[in-house]
Amino acid sequence: MKKVEDDTVHAHWKGAAEMILERCTHYYDLEGNVNSLNNFGRMKFDQIIQGMAASSLRCIAFAHKQIHVDPGVKTAVEDCQYAGVNVKMITGDNVFTATAIATECGILKLNEEMDDGSVVEGVTFRNYAEEERMEKVDKICVMARSSPFDKLLMVQCLKKKGHVVAVTGDGTNDSPALKEADIGLSMGIQGTEVAKESSDIVILDDNFASLATVLRWGRCVYNNIQKFIQFQLTVNVAALTINFVAAVSAGEVPLTAVQLLWVNLIMDTLGALALATEKPTMELMEKPPVGRKEPLITNVMWRNLLAQAFYQIVVLLTLQFKGESIFGVNEKVNDTLIFNTFVLCQVFNEFNARKLEKKNVFEGIHRSKLFLGIIGITIILQVVMVEFLKKFADTERLNWRQWWFCIGIAAASWPIGWLIKCIPVPEKPIFSYVNWNKLRCM
Repeated sequence: MKKVEDDTVHAHWKGAAEMILERCTHYYDLEGNVNSLNNFGRMKFDQIIQGMAASSLRCIAFAHKQIHVDPGVKTAVEDCQYAGVNVKMITGDNVFTATAIATECGILKLNEEMDDGSVVEGVTFRNYAEEERMEKVDKICVMARSSPFDKLLMVQCLKKKGHVVAVTGDGTNDSPALKEADIGLSMGIQGTEVAKESSDIVILDDNFASLATVLRWGRCVYNNIQKFIQFQLTVNVAALTINFVAAVSAGEVPLTAVQLLWVNLIMDTLGALALATEKPTMELMEKPPVGRKEPLITNVMWRNLLAQAFYQIVVLLTLQFKGESIFGVNEKVNDTLIFNTFVLCQVFNEFNARKLEKKNVFEGIHRSKLFLGIIGITIILQVVMVEFLKKFADTERLNWRQWWFCIGIAAASWPIGWLIKCIPVPEKPIFSYVNWNKLRCM
């Protein structure tokens, strides 16, 4: 119950006097003062209860407790809701206690009650017909008086509707729902061993606020994977196309096996390390959750990587067929120009890959010390490869004019990336327009 005077929430119990007494730490005296219940006081109350029982009287005790919701819980709920996550509370408490706590936490709005379907009891949810349950499950915010089966049933219904479901729990009874959920989170301190084994993530400090941290880091890892995939596909598409076209038209390839191995080494290893270690930002919480069936490579990624790959292909094929006449150099120097330009294009494009959608790719770069360090190491290794490992890399030394040309061509990927991000893309995935069933029949 919520007191109007001070806006505090109290839970009330009544029952067998000896059982209520075991759970109490304070008592009210005849004047209404609250006193601590020590061993002497507890023994005195026991004697009163036993005396009443000896007189064939039924002794009932009443108790209450003010419920303090951890302020971090409300903040965590708000963070999750801000990130587009729908938070539901499933509890064994009675409906009034559950409603009061859910309202204080921000899970339930003040005007939401049982009448509009936001609050249900487990038995009611359990007895719904299948169609009615599927229809109402999205709207339910609080389920009171629920059993472990009710929790499992809700998880199954939400998954059937295509939602990605995360469940928190600490008891043995929670293990079926933790296993069924896409992501099970158990509590490290209060959680049972069964619950921990059934979960995917263990929250060591038992702090509900850690859920927002888990959500932010999860999105960060997913976003970093997308960044690296976009970057890596750009490298592979450009390298494959350039070598294929050159081999078909001229019978030779500009990028040797050693050079391609070098590109893969610095891009797969150092590039992955640079992009995969970006720390989470609050802007990740502004995006809606990723659906279960959404592709890993989005339309935005296709737009970015195809534009950069096309630019690199055009420039490098121009150098392949016209480079010797443009710069007045021999074939070996021209091949070195192609190799050096290609690598530097990837270095500059690594900055573009930092932000899939935002135009300002340098935002927060001063906090990414590892990223800047890896970029510096990559450039140094490339200089060593071109200038000092001629026999190993099959390259020729370049003069300052040729180096500045390679840098200028590579740096052009920045304004190209900025312009490309001005082009809107449809939200519906590209490949969803293809009728795969029809293609199979053909």
